[in-house]
Amino acid sequence: MNHNRFPAQSFLLVVILSMATTASAEWKEKVLYSFQGGNDGALPAGGVVFDPQGNLYGVTEAGGPASCAPIGNYCGTVYELSPPVKQGDPWTKTQLYMFKGKKANDGEAPDGGLVIDKAGNLYGVTAYGGTGDCTLAGVPGGCGTVYELSPPQTKRGQWTYTSLYSFKSGKDGYVPLGNLVFDGAGNLYGATYFGGGKGTTCNPDYQYCGTVFELSPPKTKGGKWTEKVLYSFAGGTDGANPNGGLVLDSSGDIFGTTVWGGSMDCQGPGCGTAFELKPPIRTGVAWAETILHRFTDGNDGAGPDGGLIFDTKGALYGTTVSGGSGNGFGVIFRLTQAKRGRWIETVLHSFQGGTDGRDPEGLVFDLLGNLYSLSGGIVRLKPPEQEGGSWTLELLYSFMGSPDGRDPIALIFGAGNALYGTTLYGGTGQSCQGGCGTVFEALP
Repeated sequence: MNHNRFPAQSFLLVVILSMATTASAEWKEKVLYSFQGGNDGALPAGGVVFDPQGNLYGVTEAGGPASCAPIGNYCGTVYELSPPVKQGDPWTKTQLYMFKGKKANDGEAPDGGLVIDKAGNLYGVTAYGGTGDCTLAGVPGGCGTVYELSPPQTKRGQWTYTSLYSFKSGKDGYVPLGNLVFDGAGNLYGATYFGGGKGTTCNPDYQYCGTVFELSPPKTKGGKWTEKVLYSFAGGTDGANPNGGLVLDSSGDIFGTTVWGGSMDCQGPGCGTAFELKPPIRTGVAWAETILHRFTDGNDGAGPDGGLIFDTKGALYGTTVSGGSGNGFGVIFRLTQAKRGRWIETVLHSFQGGTDGRDPEGLVFDLLGNLYSLSGGIVRLKPPEQEGGSWTLELLYSFMGSPDGRDPIALIFGAGNALYGTTLYGGTGQSCQGGCGTVFEALP
């Protein structure tokens, strides 16, 4: 989820984690790049992806041209980080694209990471901008876009930006966010936080309660991509405001979470859900939604923050920003399918708000089945040796704030068992309060 627009982690967390003993910080962390604001970019959105050559790609929500008022003033960027040729040299940053905003119809405020295809093309979403007729604070701001960046044909050439789809007016989706995901046929799937034509109680300033959409490539070269809303959330006992970060199984079923909706035990718009969408068995039939779990703001957590991931046995894992048995500081949970299609939730860890942090997000497995997450620091959950036992949490690294990173938001494994990710704030950038964000590497 984008921390700049929606409630973020408290700065108190940084203070708490910095008090952890050095003995608990077993891993070594290195800032690969500190964003400086302005045309350099600021506030990374989502994590990073690798190409086969080891280059990293990501986006910043802010930075770039100052032509996107009133949405966020600065429009956002797409960047590349290339590894050093010689050991000890710094990584090299290249600005691939700077968004220009509504006036240029190219999108603004990237709100999720990138996905990369076999040809090296990059795909992502912007929360606003494009040709759509949506407004914010009475000013036309666009409804958001899905875009592609294609690598140059010649060395050191410019990347080519293409807007694949501009959301139109709210009913087809509004404010796309999170990572996109490909299926085997080259279709892209994603989520919009608002829009879809259903639900009237999700937000007073934005219409409707969100969608899951499919974007299909053109059948002929140079044609247009086609968008289709697969499901519109209605709020209430249904989910509301999906996070993005969808995952697909081998049957083409789509799994994800919504921040709100579901159980009404939470004050306001609900505690959130985990859901499944099944494709139709014949043409003309709608996708079918199944609620896998409705969170209750009890020990099971509340407010799922981000998507889900699978393990090798088909169980799903995710995080929540609140709830749990640790004073409401969030949980890491697992959903396992039982008989008759019923899914059972198990809380693997409830965060206490101390040295283990709070508000977890960003999950990734290693080859041994250990689970890594971010809770203001980097934590690892080791599975039990015997079935039914407890998972064991270890704090691997505590972010300290500038010039180190602050508020880490995503993880990915690279070569040598190193973890790579981004932090929303921190670093050496002076033009942003609390720093403009970083890209980091963490090694055992």
